Amino acid sequence: MRRRHSLAAAFGALALTATLATPAHAATGDFHYRFVGLSGEPQTATLYDPPSGECVTIPEAADPGASSPVLAPHNDTDEYAVVFTEADCTGDSWTLRPHGRPATDRLLLRSVVFLGG
Repeated sequence: MRRRHSLAAAFGALALTATLATPAHAATGDFHYRFVGLSGEPQTATLYDPPSGECVTIPEAADPGASSPVLAPHNDTDEYAVVFTEADCTGDSWTLRPHGRPATDRLLLRSVVFLGG
């Protein structure tokens, strides 16, 4: 009887280890946005194959005291993107469809999370 319990525990531990060791999933595609650079000129940037299920604070908008939010996001990934008005996926949020149209300049954001399926 003990052998069966030991064997079951060993298989359970192996299954848990295999689950935890799987590589992180990423959204396939690009997430584009615009921002005002240090020179005052508009610029564009892209997150290529961003991580799925992980909050991404936009580097150009990370510091609310020193930078403006980015604008006009375009979710051209295969996953839904939830954009947030504040860093660390806080504040007001909006959901952008996969491979959707670019949003207007009025949609300002500082962070995003991609929701994989």
